Amino acid sequence: MPSSLAPVRRVLDHGVIVLAAASPATPAVAINATVQAGGVFDPPGLPGVAHLVARVLDRGTATRPAERIAEDLDDRGVTLSISVNRHVLTLACTCLSEDFEAVLAIVGDVLEHPVFPGEQVALRRAELVTAIRQDEDSPAAMAGEGLLRLLYPGHPYAVRPRGTVESVSRTSNEDLRAFHRARFAPSALSLAVVGDVEPSWAVEQVERILGRWSAPAPSPPDLPPVARPSARQRLVLPMMDKAQADVAYGFTTITRSDPEYYAYWLMNHVLGQYALGGRLGDSIRERQGMAYYVFSALDANVVPGPLVVRAGVSPGNVDRAIASIDEEVAAMAREGPTAQELEASKRYLVGSLPRALETNPGIASFLQMVELFDLGLDYDRRLPDLLERVTREEAHAAARRVLDPGRAAVVVAGPYGDRLG
Repeated sequence: MPSSLAPVRRVLDHGVIVLAAASPATPAVAINATVQAGGVFDPPGLPGVAHLVARVLDRGTATRPAERIAEDLDDRGVTLSISVNRHVLTLACTCLSEDFEAVLAIVGDVLEHPVFPGEQVALRRAELVTAIRQDEDSPAAMAGEGLLRLLYPGHPYAVRPRGTVESVSRTSNEDLRAFHRARFAPSALSLAVVGDVEPSWAVEQVERILGRWSAPAPSPPDLPPVARPSARQRLVLPMMDKAQADVAYGFTTITRSDPEYYAYWLMNHVLGQYALGGRLGDSIRERQGMAYYVFSALDANVVPGPLVVRAGVSPGNVDRAIASIDEEVAAMAREGPTAQELEASKRYLVGSLPRALETNPGIASFLQMVELFDLGLDYDRRLPDLLERVTREEAHAAARRVLDPGRAAVVVAGPYGDRLG
């Protein structure tokens, strides 16, 4: 990793944000185009539109049929991946430096002029319906979705991101075009270019290729406030033909832009991330042998995101595993991390930053995260100090604010009856 990314940020006249960084170690360039067009923008009553758009976006434009897009990319050894989450839809690829302009032109065309051809929509719709049915047959997927319903009632975060079989089946080509018209615009796009190109030249190429794009600015998301649960909640989703039960256990926390994020990050790392799964892994998996896997994850986001504990257990161990999670959560709130745990987590997270920024795609993804949460172009330089400054008392305070078994949401999916306490 360079000692500093030193990226260039330019806002073009029509609103496109360009993030460019030179990384000349190899003659390649990563392109990451991120649009504010995630699942929270799905039309009311029609969940899954953003996911279906992501599956069909590159299947033909006004001037390039799907076959030509595939051939032009294949000839250059390029794979274009399209992903979508709650807030953004992302197109990402890596090409040789000499192919940058040609590949950027294809990416720009896919962003600006998709046509959503009927036969491609039908094919991808069928694939998405199959994926939804596979989720409905997965205890892990159903437990995770159930937890978000408990934590975010009436909120877009509670909606199944891929939609339902019913909603996807009735999504039309025109629904996809309407979503594109409403959400895809220069002012909703940030484009990261990282690799063996001069940043100012890369900005010029983006302006040349996308500079004529004209579309009204999309409306911001209508996200209601998030209320923290005041009592313990439970949900059991019986799937009696399965061999394993999956537990999802969690709380709502803070936004990613909250200055206390770093204390929460370190606290969660001690709880369920460090080494073989932090305290949770050491207790429940290693010492008690009750779980196939157990970990915790913090997803601080645009709105207060969840801190989720996940575990996969045999049906006979569900109650004991949940009781052990309660014990570890309560102990963290009561005592906080030890000084040794906190220092070990700091060393790990600071040391992992260079690994995350070893590749051009990794740097491009990092720059997009920095842009989304307005963290500043020097964030890679400031991050180690932000972590180092967190005190044990601050990490303990974060645990006390959020980790309360009496307010936990608990979901079990699998071969388990409604015995959960």
